[in-house]
Amino acid sequence: MRAPPLPGHIRLRHDTGRSDSITPDDHPSTLAASIPARLDRLPWSRFHWLVVMALGITWILDGLEVTIAGLVAEGVRSSASLGLSASDVGLANSAYLAGAVVGALFFGWLADRWGRKRLFSITLGLYLIATAATAFTWDLPSFALARFLTGAGIGGEYSAINSAIQELIPARRRGWTDLAINGSFWVGAALASAMSIVLLDPQRFAPDIGWRLAFFGGALIGAVILWLRRFVPESPRWLALHGRQAEAEAIMAGIEARAEAAGHRLPPVPPLQVRLRQRGAATLADVATALLRTYPSRTIWCLALMIAQAFFYNAIFFSYAMLLTDFYSVPGADVGWYILPFAAGNVLGPLLLGRFFDTLGRRPMIMLTYGASAVLLLATGLAFRAGLLDATTQTLCWSVTFFFASAAASAAYLTAAESFPLEIRALSIAIFYALGTGLGGVAAPWLFGRLIESGSRDQVLLGYALGAALMAAAAVLTWFIGLASERKPLEDVARPLSWE
Repeated sequence: MRAPPLPGHIRLRHDTGRSDSITPDDHPSTLAASIPARLDRLPWSRFHWLVVMALGITWILDGLEVTIAGLVAEGVRSSASLGLSASDVGLANSAYLAGAVVGALFFGWLADRWGRKRLFSITLGLYLIATAATAFTWDLPSFALARFLTGAGIGGEYSAINSAIQELIPARRRGWTDLAINGSFWVGAALASAMSIVLLDPQRFAPDIGWRLAFFGGALIGAVILWLRRFVPESPRWLALHGRQAEAEAIMAGIEARAEAAGHRLPPVPPLQVRLRQRGAATLADVATALLRTYPSRTIWCLALMIAQAFFYNAIFFSYAMLLTDFYSVPGADVGWYILPFAAGNVLGPLLLGRFFDTLGRRPMIMLTYGASAVLLLATGLAFRAGLLDATTQTLCWSVTFFFASAAASAAYLTAAESFPLEIRALSIAIFYALGTGLGGVAAPWLFGRLIESGSRDQVLLGYALGAALMAAAAVLTWFIGLASERKPLEDVARPLSWE
């Protein structure tokens, strides 16, 4: 086993078998161009598992928060200190989503300037404080504000974390890994369900106490992950393209050395025939140019995918508990049992279907998952309107529907994250998340809260039909302008702005 190169030097292996040692400070263009190939050739190792566990926790926390918000709806409505209506709960949930939009945009802008790693601690820290503060709220304004700030932390996580995952995972596994991580949202949902079974049981805790304790679960998990993230490095891709070549090489050399120490033999790095130009941080004009002039069809496509899945998910899941209690008379303390099979379907979808996004390809799998979600949701809505379902069969129908919808939603984040240049990746993710959530998701919980509050199955069906129509439209659009980015390096999918 050869010794790792010294920090500040890079050893490039060409097809001739000869190794050339160059100093990145003298040849920053060569180093920045070589790092993507060096990252993509890495075998799967403990380093990648660290990335998955430390960064993928974001989706678990989001799933925990969203599920808790839905499960405690009955407790919040009956709380002596809050006493909120169904539409009030929907408004607070919309505040969470609005906070996620603001957080994604602000922290996404910072992530492209300050780097991915620095934002890890800031956004997770904000989440920890805000979700704990939710337990001490006393009326609708304080509850909605705490939910807004919690959402801001989670929204900021999406930008920095999605960027880092895309930039650290080898291209051949990027699709499956990204979908599996996004699908872990439902691990958080399952954890929240298990917590609710205990904390919302009136024989164990008073109704006004149980829902408050539930919000501390996410803070405890987040505190552990805050420590774990200390060991995740900054993205070498980001460092090299921002003039910090020595740091990029030191991180890259360390990753390669650990892989070789574990017995892996690294393949040669292909010859490099690219040039980079030094440039400062990307401006908003650069972002607008890339989204509206360079890649307009990708912009339309990503926006359609994000809006459809945001409405689909937020409309149904934020109102999941209220529908079970209002239409099927399920006690609030028992709703968690119905979430568990629903969460299982959502986890299994990305895990079982994710591999096909790297083999069959992005376009056919996005069309399949979005199209199947639309058909199944409409069929479930029609059966619900006809009174053919009970609480158990309603849950089973949702579980099958969201087996496909979970993979579809994860694919939307994957597509937005890999389709635009590195210098603007975090902010691009934030923009699509913000627009998708803002246009498709923020109003959805409030809308479905009102539909459920009406007590009319016909009106609830209209909401289902709207969600199905949006998913179907996204599937059709993918047929015409979808992108085949499977197994390609990120720099081949969208060249960095500094590429010449």
